[in-house]
Amino acid sequence: MCHARRWSVASLGLACLGRGGVCLMLAMALSLPVQAKGLLRVLAWTGYADGDLVKRFEQRLGASVEVTIVSSDDQLREKLAAREGRGFDVFAANTAELQRYIDQGLVQPLSPVRIPNIARQQPQFRVPGAVSGIHRAGQLYAVPYAYSEMGLIYDRRQFPEGPPTSLEVLWDPRFRGRVLAFDDSTHNFSLAAQQLGIPPFRIGADDWGRMTQSLIALRRNVLSFYKLPEEATELFLRHRVAVMFATYGSQQLKQLRDAGADVGYALPREGALAWLDCWAIVRGSPQARLAEQWIDYMLEPGVSGELTRRHGLANTVDPAATAATGVTGGPLVWLEPVEDPARRSMLWRRIRAGDRPTSF
Repeated sequence: MCHARRWSVASLGLACLGRGGVCLMLAMALSLPVQAKGLLRVLAWTGYADGDLVKRFEQRLGASVEVTIVSSDDQLREKLAAREGRGFDVFAANTAELQRYIDQGLVQPLSPVRIPNIARQQPQFRVPGAVSGIHRAGQLYAVPYAYSEMGLIYDRRQFPEGPPTSLEVLWDPRFRGRVLAFDDSTHNFSLAAQQLGIPPFRIGADDWGRMTQSLIALRRNVLSFYKLPEEATELFLRHRVAVMFATYGSQQLKQLRDAGADVGYALPREGALAWLDCWAIVRGSPQARLAEQWIDYMLEPGVSGELTRRHGLANTVDPAATAATGVTGGPLVWLEPVEDPARRSMLWRRIRAGDRPTSF
């Protein structure tokens, strides 16, 4: 990151020989830091703001960038809830979460002409109305950036009969202690709903008990709940994990294969949850113009291309970079806003903490 350099009278070898306060004022002025164009505060997911790409942006714009990485939608909500998001200028979130932030008035509408690289995106991402949840009253509030399905990554050696075909494998007692799942309230309740044949984004009043008991059973079956893909890769390799619910999808698949793991990838017959992350600007950001330039930079082919090349995620610019390439199985189930995120979060904290099933 860039830091303002400090110049002082002493460092320049200047001496004051009179003229009263004029020389003192000159010394004070020279001792002040040179101001950069501004500080851009970015809230993003792992892989979205690699250090070398951030540095290139800083050098090009003469600005500084402060990146904060989140590991779940729960954490993203917490960060944006603090001071109504004013601790950040631009952030990345999936379309389901974005709808909530738009409804709350937390993000500001965008002007596509000020983000010219939108024209580089594939039509399914830039045509008005093509992506659900990023428009309101004819105005654009977010720009699609990366997407993936949430499949099942499995150790081929432990599945000689072929890839798992159902989410039931995550609850299978044969693999107790060799299952990894993601630490997030929203997705886990959706996952449990799919496993029980319930609509994943609209849990009914009579279904919460079954959902909770199902997730308690999952907690007992897993080795651990991970937060970041790097953490999941380490756990997978170290503990000979059999199967993992891959929330980061193809990003995790690439990491494991790069590490030499003999793993396969499957989409469950119940359907694979899928996300589309977009960039949005916090309403009232003092660096709104710099945030627009950040989004435009992210859509440059060389930058979006690195998202795919380095991290295995599909981007919205390259038509060849698509989700679930060559993978067969169930359909994609694109995320939607859920019925009660606060209730999911509260219950998940209790489940993770180990509360007894009879206490729910």
